[in-house]
Amino acid sequence: MRPATDALIVIDVQNDFCPGGALAVAEGDQIISRINGLMDDFATVVLTQDWHPANHASFAANHPGAEPFSLTTMPYGPQVLWPTHCVQGTKGAEFHADLRTDPAQLVVRKGFRAGIDSYSAFFENDQTTPTGLEGYLRNRGVTAVTLVGLATDYCVAYSALDAMRLGFQATVLEGACRAIDLNGSLTEARDKMRASGVALEA
Repeated sequence: MRPATDALIVIDVQNDFCPGGALAVAEGDQIISRINGLMDDFATVVLTQDWHPANHASFAANHPGAEPFSLTTMPYGPQVLWPTHCVQGTKGAEFHADLRTDPAQLVVRKGFRAGIDSYSAFFENDQTTPTGLEGYLRNRGVTAVTLVGLATDYCVAYSALDAMRLGFQATVLEGACRAIDLNGSLTEARDKMRASGVALEA
């Protein structure tokens, strides 16, 4: 059992990010058994869930003529336009059926505001609008987080970087994550995580 000050943060293990989903991450379902096995080692387990309205500004379909995976500029900065995914109440937004959800004490839903995307478990993409996770962890006495899930180079990396920025120790178990790797995004994310002090482990 890990110290009570350590929390496991499981990022977005949802149908749309797994093979067959609308924004599938290659081998995204292959990490689930390891994640399930980790849960009993932590006193605090948190799941995050992408939870978009159908009119979300990050969906390419909501920008006439825009191609999925193209870049646009939002008031908060550059934004990848994604295929429509994890729409509230759909099968794609549900957690993968093989993922253990009972051990989690908290589910953080993110990306539910139509005008702003939310990669991080801690903040929306303006990096100022909080999800409430920081306060929850501090109230539980947590000082270190271990991050697993999907995808390494987006929601996992953003969460790890924000955890460090907020003063938590952050470890990413890369073997319990999978990446999208869009135009070199995995190498860029790993470099940023290392530079900020995130521990990258197998």
